[in-house]
Amino acid sequence: MATPASAQTVVSIEREAEIGTIEPEVYSQFLEHLGGQVYGGLWVGEDSDIANTHGVRDDVFAALQALQVPAIRWPGGCYADLYHWRDGVGERTPRENMAWGGTEEPNTFGTHEFFNLAERLGAKTYLNVNLGSGTVEEAADWLEYITGTGETALAQERRANGRSEPWTIDYLSIGNETWGCGGRMRPDYYADLYTHWASFMFADEQKPVMIVAGPHDGNIEFADEVLDHPMIGDVSSGISLHFYTLPTSDWSAKGAAIGFPESEWASALERTLRMDGLIEQTLGVIDAHDHLGEDYGLYVDEWGMWVDETEGKSSLWQQNTMRDAVVAALNLNIFHKHADRVPMTNIAQMVNVLQAMILTEGEDMVLTPTYHVYEMFTPFHGATSLPVELDGPDYRYGDIAFPALSASAARMADGSLAVALVNADPNSDHAVTLERAGARSVSGRVLTGDAMDAHNTVAQPGRVAPQPAEIRVDGDRLTASLPARSVSVWIIK
Repeated sequence: MATPASAQTVVSIEREAEIGTIEPEVYSQFLEHLGGQVYGGLWVGEDSDIANTHGVRDDVFAALQALQVPAIRWPGGCYADLYHWRDGVGERTPRENMAWGGTEEPNTFGTHEFFNLAERLGAKTYLNVNLGSGTVEEAADWLEYITGTGETALAQERRANGRSEPWTIDYLSIGNETWGCGGRMRPDYYADLYTHWASFMFADEQKPVMIVAGPHDGNIEFADEVLDHPMIGDVSSGISLHFYTLPTSDWSAKGAAIGFPESEWASALERTLRMDGLIEQTLGVIDAHDHLGEDYGLYVDEWGMWVDETEGKSSLWQQNTMRDAVVAALNLNIFHKHADRVPMTNIAQMVNVLQAMILTEGEDMVLTPTYHVYEMFTPFHGATSLPVELDGPDYRYGDIAFPALSASAARMADGSLAVALVNADPNSDHAVTLERAGARSVSGRVLTGDAMDAHNTVAQPGRVAPQPAEIRVDGDRLTASLPARSVSVWIIK
């Protein structure tokens, strides 16, 4: 059984200490050609009856704009290693998406559409080039097409296709999951290929951050062997890590999105909290390689909830609940803790796929609980992460036990504090006290639901939405009651 209601939990913030800057890119997105994400979710084409600008849905664009999306990873994922960029420029070439079930890929959303979308959003670009089935010449030509400033044939071709000025590539990865869908490569073989290809990835005068495709939670040793390559540090600035939260930890039966028992609430959160240890373990691998620079980073460019598919829906569509919101917030608190070493993460994914921000149904759009977490956490973008200590109870279910509460804090540019508080207990409210708050004023919002699987639908789009939080000022202390299964953000001035 679950734990009963608990005593007061004390939250302490070390204001004099600093972990590092929470780069806005920690809140980045992932846009893969998969299921109903691109076509129908984001892109409807200029001839659609759904309101759009240059083919991109206006409602989805406005929702993403409100999140201040820092960067977008594209076109995959596994799809990246089957993507040939010429299919998506000029006269479009339809293909089968063999990475994801052989569905039709019309290629009407390609290079121009992606970079224009990112530019309109003010988001940085993270390009994943095709190592698995492409060539180094194809990849080099793509970079020249995107970034060329002179009178080369590729720069002129881009201009003829409607874009006079070059775009910017901010981040670049060569290959994806090279231990699996990206080619089933041995790590030393991939390291040789990466350093070879990187030598020819010229982006005019731009210098993208180069990211090596790294491990998942079950093969951290892959990173160790890739980073053994003596020249990998000369041509890369960091390595990626992929980790998904499966409620059951069983890929053949991952668990349901809704209607799940408390046992799967507990097991999902227990698994997602492993992110902290995985980050520390991978950073240990990085630090064991003296030939890497001291600023060599860890990029968690795929993470999030993954449950069983929903019958009658497009591939990897899943409903998004209060459990997803708590999972998102727990991970964001972990990323804040490692702000000095984790400069970017990319939740999987943006629209209609896995732990999506947005779900669409025809002309209708729904904001998910995860969306609301990302919107609530925007004050953390670019803020300075501060150490936080919690003295509180555990949540227990059977043999599973973990802290009922999670917290992170950061100092914003104007000196105000942003504090994120998560109550991962699905049954009990928990009282909290923040000592030495020094608050002239405090405001806050809380996101909770009336059930573990509370979620938003077209019929009930506001069932789970942020509400004002009740925070009491008692001298130099702040106190509040955190509802069961909730995420709160306080702003202290």
